[in-house]
Amino acid sequence: MLLDPLDDDAARDPRGARRSAMDALARREYGFDELVRRLETRGFDADTARSTVEALKAEGLQDDERFAEAMVASAARRGKGPRRIAADLAERDVPDGIIAAALAGADVDWFELAADVRRGKFGTVKPADFTEKARQMRFLNYRGFDSEHIRHAVDT
Repeated sequence: MLLDPLDDDAARDPRGARRSAMDALARREYGFDELVRRLETRGFDADTARSTVEALKAEGLQDDERFAEAMVASAARRGKGPRRIAADLAERDVPDGIIAAALAGADVDWFELAADVRRGKFGTVKPADFTEKARQMRFLNYRGFDSEHIRHAVDT
């Protein structure tokens, strides 16, 4: 729902902002700042957007911790490592403490995930020479795995 940029009343309508925010939250979790920006791009003014999301947060309908946990689980299923996930969350203005807690609380064996991602891309055979090993290590680094995870993956 995009608003007419010339309609000041609609830009300050808390019910319209709430409806737009609830529609977004019905599809997926959003971080606090990400949801505020989404409302602003929909045409709501900054004060209305922020107060709407604050109200949703107070009601427990928007929660940065829940958003971070959902994003960690989703990204891990897609084969992303903890560094890449942390960077993606930081890009969405999720506080560092929440990012660290979500990564620590994730039920993910990062070593095994890195090995699975390597096998999925390069097969089960270990790299035969240094050049191939370096190529696989660069790939895993790009995916966001730590150096310990990468060493484990290329050695298994």
